[in-house]
Amino acid sequence: MTKVSANKKIFRRGILVCVGLLLFACKSTPITDTNNICSIFKARSSWYKAAKKSTERWGGSITLPMAIMYQESSFKHDAKPPMQYFLGFIPTGRASDAYGYSQALKSTWAAYQKEVGSRFRDRDNFANAFDFIQWYVHKSYTVNGASKWDYYAQYLNYHEGQGGYSRGTYRNKKWLLQVAQKVDQRAKRYSSQLAQCEAQLARKRSWF
Repeated sequence: MTKVSANKKIFRRGILVCVGLLLFACKSTPITDTNNICSIFKARSSWYKAAKKSTERWGGSITLPMAIMYQESSFKHDAKPPMQYFLGFIPTGRASDAYGYSQALKSTWAAYQKEVGSRFRDRDNFANAFDFIQWYVHKSYTVNGASKWDYYAQYLNYHEGQGGYSRGTYRNKKWLLQVAQKVDQRAKRYSSQLAQCEAQLARKRSWF
């Protein structure tokens, strides 16, 4: 074997090793605890990067959209409303066309796409779904004056729509008020947790 051939062989092996290491680094690890935002972002470092970028664009907190995602889809990319049945066994369809991490409706998603200027956004993509929620939080702030740090009011806007919130459609929905309290509590708990690990997450983000 000539020296040139040997060098080519070493080079190819080096390339294969680098590709293998890259694939290993990018491989997603299971999320073991969705009640802890640090566990979520440590398992999905790309999620933190996307969340940070979106939050820098729209303002507000990282933790509110994460709390809303937990409530709406439990972080399932293809989540849909449950199928409804007539007489308990005849399927009649789903309650709405909500889909994805954020459970966004097609019509609201289309409005988001039009406003941000991109049609190439998917409801089952985490970065897109997170940005959608931040956009919606910003709209609730501009339309109804709901502070981006008022997690309770923001979730009521998110569930009822800005028009429904302004009309007070949530007032007689005791169950919804309880859910909004849960989202508020989760967002605050996520905030406390994130304060303990964000410096480490930021270092990882910088390294990548």
